[in-house]
Amino acid sequence: MQGNRQSQRQRPARATCLLVEDSAFDQEKIKRILSRCFKELDVAVAPDLARARAAMERYDIALILLDNNLPDGHGANFAVELSEDSRYNDIPVVMVSDWPTPFMFHKAEHAGVLHVVSKSEFGARYIHSALSHRRGKPRRRLH
Repeated sequence: MQGNRQSQRQRPARATCLLVEDSAFDQEKIKRILSRCFKELDVAVAPDLARARAAMERYDIALILLDNNLPDGHGANFAVELSEDSRYNDIPVVMVSDWPTPFMFHKAEHAGVLHVVSKSEFGARYIHSALSHRRGKPRRRLH
């Protein structure tokens, strides 16, 4: 068992996009975009914030795509939580929501979220933008 763990550590970890979304339809839509345009990324799906937190501990997260209305809380609050945690505050976050509200924009700005976009307008350009954002550099503020 220990030998297996050691061999897993020796393999370079692939970067992972964490998709925090409770709608199966929207999960599939976004996963199709990722698989078509971003073959170098693995995708971890979390349908709620509790599983998103567990995924944060498990994977090398390069990008977070985050819905706001989740069964166990608001994505905007999770974005603030991540921005205040030095282990995660350099990970680019894109909020993808059905109905972005002024309150959500305010929270997203406070958290340094790169983009807030409606699900109907979401596309690969937002992922490209987030991935081109350098890790280790504080996230820029929304304008």
